[in-house]
Amino acid sequence: MTSLPSRLARHVARARLFREPGVAVVAVSGGADSVALLDLLSTLAPTLGLTLVVAHVDHGIAADSRTVGRAVLELAARYGLEFELGELHLGPKATETAARAGRYAWLRDVQRRRGARYLVTAHHQDDQIETIVLRLLRGSAPAGLAGIAARARGGLVRPLLPFAKAELAAHTASRGLPVHDDSANSDPRHLRSWVRTVLLPLLAERLGARVGQDVLRAGRAAALERRAWHRVLEHLPELELRSGATGFDVARAGLARYDDTLSVALLRAAARRAGLVLGVRRARRLVDLARRPSGRRLSLGGEWRGEVAFDRLRVFRAGARQVREVVANEDRGAVDFGEFRVSWRPGSAPERLQRSGWTTWMSEAGWELRHLRPGDRLVPLGGVGRRPVRRMLMEARVPRGDRAGYPVVARGETILWVPGVCRSAADLPQPGTRAVRVDVTKHGGSQANRRA
Repeated sequence: MTSLPSRLARHVARARLFREPGVAVVAVSGGADSVALLDLLSTLAPTLGLTLVVAHVDHGIAADSRTVGRAVLELAARYGLEFELGELHLGPKATETAARAGRYAWLRDVQRRRGARYLVTAHHQDDQIETIVLRLLRGSAPAGLAGIAARARGGLVRPLLPFAKAELAAHTASRGLPVHDDSANSDPRHLRSWVRTVLLPLLAERLGARVGQDVLRAGRAAALERRAWHRVLEHLPELELRSGATGFDVARAGLARYDDTLSVALLRAAARRAGLVLGVRRARRLVDLARRPSGRRLSLGGEWRGEVAFDRLRVFRAGARQVREVVANEDRGAVDFGEFRVSWRPGSAPERLQRSGWTTWMSEAGWELRHLRPGDRLVPLGGVGRRPVRRMLMEARVPRGDRAGYPVVARGETILWVPGVCRSAADLPQPGTRAVRVDVTKHGGSQANRRA
């Protein structure tokens, strides 16, 4: 039989799990699964161009958690790898859900601090079977029954999904690697542990040893259906699907061409692409929302919102990007402002400034980039009278949900510019004089789009 390292190498190459070189944070709990992952990856890392960082989370639940942390530290040193320890202090009454949420929040923080391209976990075939069964028991739709993906958003990689827990344990034993068995993994008070230690053995006793493979086969069928819906989105030009960093939007007229059942399936597929698990009930409410007047909104749970924006139905994550107001005291710089990138540098003022462009010039530094405020007004370039900025954003078809966070450039109480909407008549530099050029672009695009 081909060795486990060789099989893993072939699987990683075939599935293109690590498509580019970079830093990979490896989550190591100390159990046989994650220790096997670390051992196997340490062999593959040079070929894949990976720099490994070992990360261990001490949840503060078990009495011997510090001992396990020290053991993982020693294991990292054995491979000559850097080590990160997270201490959560959750206490012995913490739930599985709280432990998982805290663990992933800390691991993602390590990934950000390290500038890591990948976060690698030791989920294996047995975990996949348990996940599919749990989702079935909780009433998951077919897409959820696809189970755990080998690659997920944010560089999350799970390379051990084709391999059973028993063969991973055999690998660590043959290598003489120290492992720690967490007693919580066999405690039936936890739902996943109950599925693992009670339900699945009962099913195997009644239906035979292949019950696990039957569950996996059902999961593969669900995954195939999920991929099919993903590809269907590419063949419906009338839907005009646009996806971005914080959500997606579709043409209301295009969506209205389908019956409600198909519309629900399409919106759920588009939501998965954006990282949102959208249930059937909320998808139906979105379909109803799409028929309502512009400006109507719907909460979809957490930070997710649905909104009718003129001729589009939007689904977005509110507060997805950190927004901070800044004062540009230097004549060169750049900053992220919500969905926008604002940069400025010295330049010679042109003969004429555009009224509604995405580039303008300031006479000097010291201007402020901020949010829209109640009562903001400006005198349009070439116009007469002071106009409400909020009204101008509406006329420019900026969605209602975006207006409060839209970038506004001011000097003191005077509004100078609303990018892509209107330049004011104030603070205009003389043609040919030294000035500050300011450019605004939207993340993921070469030019900002006022209707995005």
